[in-house]
Amino acid sequence: MPKTVDETTREHAPTVEPPPARGGPSPYVVVIAGPSFGEMHRLPGPRCVLGRGDSATVRLVDDGISREHAALERDGGKMILRDLASTNGTFCNGIRIDRRELADGDKISIGASTILKFTYQDQVDENYQKRLFESALRDGLTSTFNRRYFVDRLTAEMRFAYRHDKALALLFVDIDHFKKINDQHGHQAGDFVLAGVAREMIATIRSEDVLARYGGEEFAIICREIEKEGALALGERLRAVVAGAHFEFGGQAIAVTISVGATVVYKPQVAQPLIAAADAAMYEAKRAGRNRVCFRGS
Repeated sequence: MPKTVDETTREHAPTVEPPPARGGPSPYVVVIAGPSFGEMHRLPGPRCVLGRGDSATVRLVDDGISREHAALERDGGKMILRDLASTNGTFCNGIRIDRRELADGDKISIGASTILKFTYQDQVDENYQKRLFESALRDGLTSTFNRRYFVDRLTAEMRFAYRHDKALALLFVDIDHFKKINDQHGHQAGDFVLAGVAREMIATIRSEDVLARYGGEEFAIICREIEKEGALALGERLRAVVAGAHFEFGGQAIAVTISVGATVVYKPQVAQPLIAAADAAMYEAKRAGRNRVCFRGS
């Protein structure tokens, strides 16, 4: 049976959150610039490693960051920042360091553009900061990333693909006949469909893929290390899962399909040709009858 996206799941029942845990402030790093912007990490244990590798305690999107780039170490009541022989160096407040004691508010720069703020926070502060950054990163209706984050992340993923000679795929997704949905069922129904399609796609893509609302009823998906066949297969899975879902609003069923355009690039240097190719492939899918996937090389 097809999955059901039911209006009843969207009832606005109040959410009661547990009271914050008591206790003194804990050390954190907050990413305030770069492709991992908005991430917040509590620093557990006596030693935390910053880097892009699997062994790092705090894993960051590759932006010229070494696998194990720097470490934050407890020394009594102090926190010490130590460079781990990284390729591009570790900087604190603009000064390259090998070892430095950190103070609340210090800025740690690693990679090409990643900046982390070291700070002490309690649970209330942490919850506030998370909500603040989420509002800056996410589209309020669909909970996908917003266009600003997409542009920043695409730049970082292009650098990774170029540096490591890996494929980078970009998919553009557009909801078919969305204006007709708004005209026939109302704009609330349109919002309901947008949010529902986003949920279906979030459940389908990999955790490392980046799904963003690009504008209106259009979404973009960045996929690291996916070749043409994989990009087309993902596009087809997305198309099928949306077409097979059941959308019902105000007691009326709404037929929803998507058109998907995909492209793959190697050694990318400029974002615009990649975006243009995915966009052109998506419009080719719409011209060919919608509810389908098309590919165009960049």
